[in-house]
Amino acid sequence: MRSADADRTARARIRDAAVARFASDGFGASVRTIAADAGVSPGLLGHHYGSKDGLRTACDQYVLDRLHDTETGALAGGPAAMLATLGQVEEFAPLVGYLLQTFVAGGPLATTVLGRMTADAERGLAEAVEAGTVKPSRDPAARAAHLVDVGIGTLLAFTRRHPPVDGDLRPVLRAYADARTLPALELYTHGLLADSAVLDGWLAGAGS
Repeated sequence: MRSADADRTARARIRDAAVARFASDGFGASVRTIAADAGVSPGLLGHHYGSKDGLRTACDQYVLDRLHDTETGALAGGPAAMLATLGQVEEFAPLVGYLLQTFVAGGPLATTVLGRMTADAERGLAEAVEAGTVKPSRDPAARAAHLVDVGIGTLLAFTRRHPPVDGDLRPVLRAYADARTLPALELYTHGLLADSAVLDGWLAGAGS
């Protein structure tokens, strides 16, 4: 008889194998392939997750939770935490690859994931504002949605310019961080426009 600890270990191993396989091959990857990657039988995969859809739901939740915890910790932790996260960006390759496959596939699941990412971003930014590491916004929800959309679009564009070799996203993420960190930090730290004239005019016209 399998122990409870062994079952928990197998469940996590299957989930991690599924995230990595979906990230590299897309969501057409078979249950049999994922089970082989995890070193378990397809029957054990079914025992833990019921079906491929059940596995996908668990992977969605895991990927979003991991990224939310990382981003929230980096924002609220200040410069040292942010720089530490940038320094280990390759470690997030399976999670980022999984998200990219989600957005490329589209459909209701992609919409659900986007909604969850935006809500997570709004909560994380609110915590960072409270911690004093991020400036407050006139419209926190709109800012969170904009940052999520910009981040996804920028990463998708970069991976199209620099496709992974043999499905390995790690060097692409490192190249992305090296190429985009400076302009992103300049924009988010100092802004783009030399003064507030355009913002002031827009707010006046919008009646704010």
